[in-house]
Amino acid sequence: MANIQSHSPAAKVGKVITYSVLLVFSCFAVVPLLWLFMNSFKTTQEFMIDKLSLPGQTEGYSATLVNYIDAWTRGKFPTLIMNSVIYTAGTVIMVEVLAIMAGFGFAKLRCKATKVLHGSFVIGILLTIQCIMVPLFLLVNAIGLYNSRLGVLIPYIGISLPMAVYLATEYIKSIPDALVESARIDGASYFGILARIIAPMAKPVAVTVAILTVSSIWNEFMLINILTSDDALKSLPVGINQFAGALTTDYGKQFASLVIGLIPMLAFYLVFRKEITKGVAAGAVKG
Repeated sequence: MANIQSHSPAAKVGKVITYSVLLVFSCFAVVPLLWLFMNSFKTTQEFMIDKLSLPGQTEGYSATLVNYIDAWTRGKFPTLIMNSVIYTAGTVIMVEVLAIMAGFGFAKLRCKATKVLHGSFVIGILLTIQCIMVPLFLLVNAIGLYNSRLGVLIPYIGISLPMAVYLATEYIKSIPDALVESARIDGASYFGILARIIAPMAKPVAVTVAILTVSSIWNEFMLINILTSDDALKSLPVGINQFAGALTTDYGKQFASLVIGLIPMLAFYLVFRKEITKGVAAGAVKG
């Protein structure tokens, strides 16, 4: 019966509609990337003449790698990429550890203060970077961490924790209390339960938290721009922005720098695509 229904005209029409919608959304995602990549091989002059042609099709111009060479050297991209990796990796590691620990405490070690403490974390989701920029800058400057990597990492960890703690708490709540109680009866400490039972079982939500944190920190621009003044401490988005000005923009170099900035994120998703899919799916089901 199920086989007959799957070959019915209605089922076929449903498949066609589904795949058509997916194809349209895929085009919306892929076409801008192809357009960006294509124009990164044009000079700014050629781009202004024809924004839709292939590189070198405009008379008097040819495809060039000069944009990539100039962007890499003038933009000091090796330093910018290293800084972005440091900020992103450091934030992800600390957020993962703190979120799983806090999630375990809020989900399984209930006391009178649990709701208040959990609420103080979750309310942070409502805070935007724009509303905390000025007090955050004054605080970082007052404690002597302005223009330092630590002065960037601590705010990054702080703004990433609310959502991470919320996700970890909701996921760990779904883990049976009997496991924790059995381990306690067997003499395991809470730290041992966290390390040997909760952390391995919370791998799906850890993957979800890592995805959210990597994407937000790697692309973060506003905080790093106000918390540092030394070019040696800037991150990739700040370097990309230097090719855009108020009066003129070097589109060729900016497009090339955007492609360079996209490559690490694309590589991240390609390398960890299976883990990302499993983590998001499992996190959605458990949540």
